[in-house]
Amino acid sequence: MHVEGGSASAKRQRIWRDIDMRAIAPFAALILLLIVGALVNPNFIGLNNLANVATRSAFIAIIAVGATFVISSGDLDLSVGSMVAFVASLMILFMNSGVIADPALMLAAAVVLTVVVGSLCGLANGLITTVGRIEPFIATLGTMGIYRGLTTWLSQGGAITLRSPEQQALYRPVYFGSIAGIPVPILAILLVTAIAAFILYRTRYGRHVTAVGSSREVARYSGIAVNRVRTIAFVIQGLCVAIAVLLYVPRLGSTSATTGMLWELQAITAVVVGGTALKGGAGRVWGTICGAFILELVGNIMLLSNFISEYLIGAIQGSIIIIAMLVQRSLTRKA
Repeated sequence: MHVEGGSASAKRQRIWRDIDMRAIAPFAALILLLIVGALVNPNFIGLNNLANVATRSAFIAIIAVGATFVISSGDLDLSVGSMVAFVASLMILFMNSGVIADPALMLAAAVVLTVVVGSLCGLANGLITTVGRIEPFIATLGTMGIYRGLTTWLSQGGAITLRSPEQQALYRPVYFGSIAGIPVPILAILLVTAIAAFILYRTRYGRHVTAVGSSREVARYSGIAVNRVRTIAFVIQGLCVAIAVLLYVPRLGSTSATTGMLWELQAITAVVVGGTALKGGAGRVWGTICGAFILELVGNIMLLSNFISEYLIGAIQGSIIIIAMLVQRSLTRKA
């Protein structure tokens, strides 16, 4: 009997050891946060409030999906917030130019332009990092200043606003509309994440991303084109930024030099909270979405309660990423 009990205990220990706590932690934290929010304010747990929270998290969530690829490959992109401002400014300026008379065709062309510009910005970050052999922190810190400076120049220090009422009316449902009762931004999050999860978990490129993030030297000796994998990850990041811009512009119809300020911090925080190791080698796309939702929920709870000022949201988010890193390190040591 004693042997059987010991065997059962050892089996349970092996099961718990095989469970990746970093994958479970963000979802457990989300459930705990939902419970806390319900205790703070009964209206918090309502479907309308949760749908609004998920809708508002769409920008950071989609950008963070791209950041998951970059971070999983062992790199970092600090330029995403400035890139949002730059790409959004170009989109609105193009729509205001009136080069295409038909509003629908103009909107379609603006969408294509946005996707192309976002991808090219990501490509520029990737090539500067890989071909230029500059540390991604320094490279994207430089492009962050470039994109923000170009936005300030384009706006002349003010705001760039979409002028055409027809285009505004045509574009508005992309953010404020719904399909089968589900807000379009939430559907966009699910679609982008599902595609990203398939690429990261089910394709050769996804396996290469993980391999490069784990060890670039081993990946290179295995015949993997390391620089190409890293560059494509930055392009995916730029594409995700472009998709976020497509949702952002119809919300406000305006952009300025302050648009996307500190979004890079929120995106990185969402990735880390979601369980992706900041040193690379493992990416958790669905965990990233959970992390983005957690950040928005924290802000929502602060807004609905009187315990903490909503002006401290930046400090809270900074604290969250530090705590998440400490938890990751603790779980890694236990493993």
